[in-house]
Amino acid sequence: MAAQPQGSAGEPRLLRAQRDQVELRPCELDALLAPDHPARNVWAFVQALDLAPLYAAIKSVRGGAGAPATDPAILVALWLWATIDGVGSARELARLCERDDAYRWICGGVGVNHHSLSDVRTQHAAWLDAQLTRSMAALMERRLVTLNVVAQDGMRVRAAAKAASLRRRERLQRLHEQAQAQLQALKAELHEDAGASSRRKQAAQERAAREREQRLAQALATMDKIERLRPPKKDKKAKGRDHDDPPAPSASGTARKPEPEPRVSTTDPEARVMKMADGGFRPAFNAQLAVDAPTQLIAAVAVTNSGSDMGQMAPMHQQLVQRYGRVPKHWLGDGGFTKLQAIEALHAQGTQAVVPPPSSRNPAIDPFAPKDSDSAALAQWRALMGSDEGKVLYRQRGATVECANAQLRRRGLQQFNVRGLLKAHAVLLWHALAHNLMRMCSLGIAFAAS
Repeated sequence: MAAQPQGSAGEPRLLRAQRDQVELRPCELDALLAPDHPARNVWAFVQALDLAPLYAAIKSVRGGAGAPATDPAILVALWLWATIDGVGSARELARLCERDDAYRWICGGVGVNHHSLSDVRTQHAAWLDAQLTRSMAALMERRLVTLNVVAQDGMRVRAAAKAASLRRRERLQRLHEQAQAQLQALKAELHEDAGASSRRKQAAQERAAREREQRLAQALATMDKIERLRPPKKDKKAKGRDHDDPPAPSASGTARKPEPEPRVSTTDPEARVMKMADGGFRPAFNAQLAVDAPTQLIAAVAVTNSGSDMGQMAPMHQQLVQRYGRVPKHWLGDGGFTKLQAIEALHAQGTQAVVPPPSSRNPAIDPFAPKDSDSAALAQWRALMGSDEGKVLYRQRGATVECANAQLRRRGLQQFNVRGLLKAHAVLLWHALAHNLMRMCSLGIAFAAS
């Protein structure tokens, strides 16, 4: 405590700051957190995971050269807690490890940097995927999860690419040529310069130029793929119309607009422009979730660059069957997943799709009535959706997978701050594991190694 300052009578008596005095404060990290703090649950969950593949990848071993590596359990626990806390930046996470008690407790006195945190977040997608399967399979063995009723939904997550990064083919080619020329010039300067400090600086510039050239090359390759998938242009002269003639009118009498020329992002070529929840169009990825309806635990995930959910039901169903060897009895989805071929494919494997039939523009047509062209599977599906049983089943979708989506949004899954499908898939897996961890705590399920 600072000494009382001297002054005349009547002046206020104050305790003033004295920052030059030395203080010794004993501190025990374990005493920083309450016994029921959620960070302790995160550490217990990590101890139940199979960390052997991460330990096997460490090159620093006893009797050999190299500094000791950070325990992978610490890095995994940090990212799980950061995901629950809504932190998605490796630099911000590194800062929190120095000043926040929960993060300091997880570190346990071990220093971490944002480079190692960033690497572990995106370089172990296969391991994360295996842990999702392993943790859910352990719950199935304990008969806590059945996967009899599974709900699927898609959520559009903004990509790291900006709308201004979208370029057409001509512009992409010019940028790629400029990047190649800049890369060759930097390589020549790097070999000619004899200064060590200057070489290091130019090496960094050369690496940045090389990465930019690679991204532009990937963007051009993506453009080639998109153009191959586009329908061929119709021969205007074959229809008796000259190229300079105005576009032919549509059935409504208005001229058809020419199909827009495709554009690809120069920073994230795998991102696609999608319609977002607010009605706007932005570069994004489509994150797919499959949730066990009774427990709201995420059983499978996928990330695509297709803006539609129409073709996502059958692949997700196949993924879940391959993961757990279990065929769900019912599969719930909204109208965006309604595809007749997918309904028949699920029926052939023993799963009844519970998705609303598309409505007709003719109000006299009953969408639940079987059509002459329907197979037995489609007729059964329409009958189920028109029954009370089907309506009760379908109502579970909004209370299960939509709730999981809302939880992921609340924890910061609004935009990916990584580039590419593979890294976006890794981030989604972190969110899935963090969501399941918190759901298991809510359900009172103890963590146990399988």
